[in-house]
Order: sequence, then C-alpha cells, then structure tokens
Amino acid sequence: MDVAALARLRARRPEAVAEAATRRSRRPLLGASGRLMIIAADHPARGALGAGGDPLAMADRAGLLERLRAALARPGVDGVLGTADILEDLLLLGALEDKVVLGSMNRGGLAGASFELDDRFTGYRAEDLARDGFDAGKLLLRVDYDDPGSGSVRTLHAAARAVDAMAARGLPVFVEPFICRRDADGRLRSDLSAEGVIRSIAIASGLAGTSAYTWLKVPVTEDPDEMARVMATSTLPAVLLGGEIGDDQEGTYEKWRGALRLPTVHGLVVGRSLLYPADGDVVKAVDTAVGLL
Repeated sequence: MDVAALARLRARRPEAVAEAATRRSRRPLLGASGRLMIIAADHPARGALGAGGDPLAMADRAGLLERLRAALARPGVDGVLGTADILEDLLLLGALEDKVVLGSMNRGGLAGASFELDDRFTGYRAEDLARDGFDAGKLLLRVDYDDPGSGSVRTLHAAARAVDAMAARGLPVFVEPFICRRDADGRLRSDLSAEGVIRSIAIASGLAGTSAYTWLKVPVTEDPDEMARVMATSTLPAVLLGGEIGDDQEGTYEKWRGALRLPTVHGLVVGRSLLYPADGDVVKAVDTAVGLL
C-alpha cells in the first residue's frame, strides 16, 4: 500500500484502524535475548521536525514511513515508539506485526514553547493503549527546579497518575526523566552530568503508587565512565535513549556499548540518528545499532 492508498483508506474507512489493531499479531515485551531495540518516531507531534541539517526532515510523512518500514524490517529490531497518527499509519501498512508498540503519552510541552515544561498528556492515555492492544507507553518528565510557571510540578503530578493508570492495566510505561534549566536565551537545556541524571532517575523511580510496571529511558552521561554509578541509582529496568550522534559516530556507539553491559540496561531506543543518518543509509545505521546489543 502506498501513501496515496493509505490516505484514501483513512478517508473512506476510518474503522480500518481499529480492525488492524484487533488483527495485529503480538509478542512479549522482552524476547528470548532479554534485549530491546526500539525505533523512536514520536518527535513530530512535539513540533520537533528537524534531523541533521534539515529543519523539516520529519515533516515528509511518506519519507518518514518509508524509513520506518525499512528499519522495522531489519533483524533484531523489536518495535517502535510513536504517537497515534504514526502508529496507525504503520498499523494500516502492516508494519507492526509481531512488533513491540510503545505509545507516546504526553506531547503538550511543544519544543521551544514558553510553556514547554507544562507537558500535559495530550497523546495516548492508558485506556487507549489497552484498547489498541499496544504493549507499553512512554512519557517524558522534565523537571526545572527554577520553573516559575510551575509546569514541572504539574507534569510530575500528571506523570504519576499516568503511571498508576498504566499499572492498573498491567501495562509497562517507559519514563524518560531529565533535570532541565533554561539558558540565557530562554532555551531549555537538559543536565547530562552524572549528578543530574542520578537525580532525575531517583525522582522518576519514586513516581506513583507502584513502580512494578515502570521502566526508565535514560541518556548516556557526558562522562560515560560514570554510567555504572548512574544506573546504580535504581533497580528498575532501563533502556538507553539515543539522542543525536553528532560527528563522532564511533565514539557514540562505544558509549552505548559500554552502558549496555550494565545489569539494569536492557536495550536502546533510538530515533533520528538511525532514521536520518548522515550517509543516508538507514539499513546500515540500524544494523550497526542492533549489533551493539
């Protein structure tokens, strides 16, 4: 099915989404290897469309879907993280069979907005993920101790209730925590120091009335040698987030490889750096990341 056919199907048979979700073949969150390789594609709904040198790279939905289908077809790729529009496109294209599907939950904190820290839950709810038979949810938790608008505390409260709602349905939720602050230009910056990531993990681990279904989604720190100390903060299972690779691609892979040896780290969740690699070769980038596992 091409994008034109997909658009026609959406216009004429919206019920096809629910039908495809009901038919989808499922698998356990963790397979026999105990590892997870998830492709992230939840950026557009936050208005974060740039990749590499193109500020609107992810605005081309046909191109994004083509890259996602190529990535999901590679051996060792377990699944995808996305918002409803993207996951439903992939459902209708038949690309989510036997894949782990993570729904992105809070998208209210638009990239670059003055209200970015007031990250209300405008994406998937726990009941939506249960309805569609998806496997887990993901939420972003950014905390600025100097936030004058109290957006951080509202997000903390909403995140805790979302974790409760997911746990009540037996659904895992991946919490991606950051300690943040605004720079002199008012832009939000994440603290990737060991102390900053340790503090964010401690806050995220204590959210809600139970942590039984909570996973952590954490960055590799500025000093990768600190990751053992960082991950000792919690016994919760974790995955590494990819972020931007930059010019030192091999150096980034080596950081991931080292952190993947730690006992609570079960895999990678990587998006733009694999879908929009500098050399344009999605298959090669994905296979390299899978090889790290």
